[in-house]
Amino acid sequence: MTESKTAAVERRDGRGPDVPRPVKFLPHFIKTAEGSVLVTVGETRVICTASVENRLPKFLRDGGQGWITAEYSMIPRATDVRTSRESSRGRVSGRTHEIQRLIGRSLRTITHLPAIGERTIWIDCDVIQADGGTRTASITGAFVALVLALDHMRRNRVIHTAPLKGAVAATSVGMVGGRALLDLTYEEDCVAEVDMNVIGTDRGDYVEIQGTGERSPFTPEDLKTLLKLADRGMETLFEAQRGVLEGILPPLLRDRPAASPGS
Repeated sequence: MTESKTAAVERRDGRGPDVPRPVKFLPHFIKTAEGSVLVTVGETRVICTASVENRLPKFLRDGGQGWITAEYSMIPRATDVRTSRESSRGRVSGRTHEIQRLIGRSLRTITHLPAIGERTIWIDCDVIQADGGTRTASITGAFVALVLALDHMRRNRVIHTAPLKGAVAATSVGMVGGRALLDLTYEEDCVAEVDMNVIGTDRGDYVEIQGTGERSPFTPEDLKTLLKLADRGMETLFEAQRGVLEGILPPLLRDRPAASPGS
């Protein structure tokens, strides 16, 4: 990054511009689900569950592979002001549809779907407290829930081959006051000139990049700076995922040494 992009930025939580918020995982948070986790990223908290269903959507039946899909919601007091449940309004918002599809795409990208058989794994991400980055926290936590569900299937001899191609995580970056910041809070996101969500794999590939010049265009140099920051943030997330999934993840990884989950 250039000197102008790394100058000190005063942030509410005291972090430097290239420092992510603390991330924590509490696995098996919902005992009735095949896989579940409470993921905390700063003050954002999301409950992610993975449920295995022995049926497929009609368009996938008899195709020899499984499916992963997602639903996303925020409880009414996840934010400072109560918002009514979408079910009470009788429709799901466009934002919710977008996030649900993003979570599902992200997980399908790193999963060998034939290995899970003709089944659907439902991922539910429920935001119980929001302070920015709810979609990125949902993706990061959803991967942990998925791994726990796949491990449940493996231990119960429901699946017999490793289904995962790697790990997936997501973080946010943005330009605030002309400077690049990693892992934006809601307060920072609201005033960002550029807002970007980056979803990537632990092999250094990108699944999706959502970048918008909210108040002004951004340059190719800005994009490089933001992606470099996102890569740094995602590596921290991958380390945290590997920590909570130690001993669980390696047997589920395809074409990787079982003793080296981070390779």
